[in-house]
Amino acid sequence: MSASSPEDQDRQDKLQRLEQLRQEVARLEAELASQPLGTTWPPKDFYAAYYATAGFVLGAVAAGTSLLLNVIGALATGLHPLQLIRVYLTFPLGEKALQMESGIALAIGCCLYLATGMLLGMVVHVLLAWDEFRTRQSSLGRRLGVATVLGVAIWLVNYYALLSWIQPLLIGGNWIVEQIPWWVAVLTHLVFTWTLAVLYPLGKFVPYQLR
Repeated sequence: MSASSPEDQDRQDKLQRLEQLRQEVARLEAELASQPLGTTWPPKDFYAAYYATAGFVLGAVAAGTSLLLNVIGALATGLHPLQLIRVYLTFPLGEKALQMESGIALAIGCCLYLATGMLLGMVVHVLLAWDEFRTRQSSLGRRLGVATVLGVAIWLVNYYALLSWIQPLLIGGNWIVEQIPWWVAVLTHLVFTWTLAVLYPLGKFVPYQLR
């Protein structure tokens, strides 16, 4: 039997090495397939953290819109422009807040009003996004319908499930529920949620795409 030439031996070595590499690739692929996947991007499920953050920002805009409407309405009816804030400040300050004409307390009240809107904006925006995610419908009409239900629900909870008994218990009076007409309170909440419904596309999650 004749001995293999150096060329044949080199070819056999390369083929053997190639087969080893193929086996190594197959082993690595099997290991990768058996390992659980980490966080994928973009998220495939409902991205609640993003919508809560977006609602936090948009809530300030919506609260500012509802406050502006109240300022215009108060001026048109001969009331103090920040009458709504004065009434809300009766919660910590009592009846004397209704006599405030200006000052740092009213400024703080405005800031607290906007801050409350930011917190509620997180809830409303997440619920609007969840409705779109669940139903696959994103029309403005549907969002306004959902926002209407949420606005009325927030009003009922704030005024009658909470403030109607908490303020008398802690402060000794029920000025918020008594001083603000029910229709003004409802409209204030609806303007807030309607604004969020209109601004919703600005807070919709769209993954960044490299072009």
